Amino acid sequence: MTFSALRTDRPSRKELGRVLMESGALSSDWAPSFAAIDRAAFLPDLMWPYDIPTRASVTVDKQTDPDAWYAATDSNIPIVTQWDDGAHLGPGPGTLSTSSSSMPSTVYSLLQDLGVEASMRVLDVGTGTGETAALLSHRLGPRNVTTIEVDAAVSAQARGRLHKLSLRPEIIVGDGSRGHPASAPYDRILATAGIRQLPAAWIKQSRPGGVILVPWGTLYGNADAMLRLMVKGETATGPFTRAVEFMKFRAQRGPVIRPADYLSAGPLEAADRTTTELTEQDFLTGQFTDLPFVLGLRVSQCRQAVADKRDGARPVWFYSLSDLSWACVMFRDGERHACVWQWGSRRLWDAVIDAYRWWKEQGSPSVTRFGLTVDTSGQRAWLDDPDGESWPILSSGTCC
Repeated sequence: MTFSALRTDRPSRKELGRVLMESGALSSDWAPSFAAIDRAAFLPDLMWPYDIPTRASVTVDKQTDPDAWYAATDSNIPIVTQWDDGAHLGPGPGTLSTSSSSMPSTVYSLLQDLGVEASMRVLDVGTGTGETAALLSHRLGPRNVTTIEVDAAVSAQARGRLHKLSLRPEIIVGDGSRGHPASAPYDRILATAGIRQLPAAWIKQSRPGGVILVPWGTLYGNADAMLRLMVKGETATGPFTRAVEFMKFRAQRGPVIRPADYLSAGPLEAADRTTTELTEQDFLTGQFTDLPFVLGLRVSQCRQAVADKRDGARPVWFYSLSDLSWACVMFRDGERHACVWQWGSRRLWDAVIDAYRWWKEQGSPSVTRFGLTVDTSGQRAWLDDPDGESWPILSSGTCC
């Protein structure tokens, strides 16, 4: 993963900047940092651009195809830079993407949401390629930026890239969920890896009135939303700002589901069978939509698994994370009613349907109408008003 001389003043990069400005992702106060900090300086020669519609990664090597490498670099797409916690080196994609360069539109939107001002101190959790730390360092000065990364090799590569540009923020190798108390308190904490449980250390290390911005999601699926919390004492509360999907903190990836364990405990022939009029189109609304995130907020300790469609049939499974209860709904093209099977003490499909109906009764609220409050008693979600009705969010799975 070496760097060769970068092509400067690229037309494709200028076009990317224009697109980001016109979309509103790149604000005028961050434009100087975009001009000064080139994404290309933070990408390895061998990388895997990710195509969102097909959900597939492709191999691009700068040494063998520099035109494709620069084309990907200057596109508004995420790029995987590490697979399988570094165990996979390529050249093809690995199994689990574990470090990446986020879409430029996402990067600059998050920086807007962060709301930094001159002389603020920022903790950047998840150094990754080092680009976000570079942008913050350019805007605030390196002395005001601490960046922390759990993977020593990833951190070392980012350090080299930052130092090559004469940017020297404080670079720490460690568990980002613990923060870095030696440089606290922070005015802003930005995490670029998804969490399911907000670390208490981040609240403790924030100034009163400080902001924590982090991708947050439940164990129900991979859907996240950016959460912008304001800290007051031992409490942090705030709204979700946009639907996203980020790689998860290594310690918060969630339990491994073994379907055979569930079906051994409760075989299909022993399950209760019913039907539902809910259609596949109503229920499976797609990536970055509101419904999957809301179902995760309302149905605790449950994991959804959507299978591929075969011969016009698509099963959707639900696994309890507190016991071996399970449910399955089978959507079939052209059939008005879908078959439903449920087994165990938890009636998971009933819980999912109740959550779906609640969401519809509330007017199908978007992600941005929800929020989260975190204090010493745990996490509570709410709709529209943090002082109104709320409900607890359980974020750990213990079964299997």
